Amino acid sequence: MAGILFIISAPSGSGKSTLVSQLRTLVEGLDFSISYTTRAPRGSEANGREYYFTTREEFEKMIAAGDFLEWAEVFGNYYGTAVSALERAKDAGRDLLLDIDVQGAVQVMKKRPEAVSIFIMPPSPQVLEMRLRNRSMAENMHMEAVIQKRLAEARNELKQIWDYRYALVNDVLDQAVAEMRAIVLCERGDDDGVRALAESCRTSAASPRLQAALSTFSE
Repeated sequence: MAGILFIISAPSGSGKSTLVSQLRTLVEGLDFSISYTTRAPRGSEANGREYYFTTREEFEKMIAAGDFLEWAEVFGNYYGTAVSALERAKDAGRDLLLDIDVQGAVQVMKKRPEAVSIFIMPPSPQVLEMRLRNRSMAENMHMEAVIQKRLAEARNELKQIWDYRYALVNDVLDQAVAEMRAIVLCERGDDDGVRALAESCRTSAASPRLQAALSTFSE
């Protein structure tokens, strides 16, 4: 069944991009939606690869024209997903991975209730802070205020984790990738012996592993 929309959300620094990249090497027929943004490119990012980089003026024109499936303003910059991305994937007989923040995900869930929503979370605030600092150093853009703001935002985003169909903890990369693969295969109807693993990631299951990770953010 082609044309499934997979919504993937995670606090900044949760390792989502690495997970998605690994998943796409293991599962065929997955397109990755490239979002539009008004923020400046970071490091080696290239236009049309990580994002479509555009101006606020052009982005606002697209909003007015109804070109976005969802859009949001995050940390002073616009991010949005063009409706055309899902249409292209469906026409090509492929599924679409949509990497969006919680604001955008809520919009899409309302418009497309059949979408499969997945929340990826770090194992603890300490690990998240370490990842954010390492990324900032790698990009030579260390700003303490930005790091603290992202940590605070992560705590807020986690409050909406129960709105998602699935949630997984990205502490061991291989396990998280296996869980993502299991979710995709099961939603496609291709059990492949991984249904139990996918079911354990349902938020309705509230697994001990998920509860333990969430508890570290409330301490």
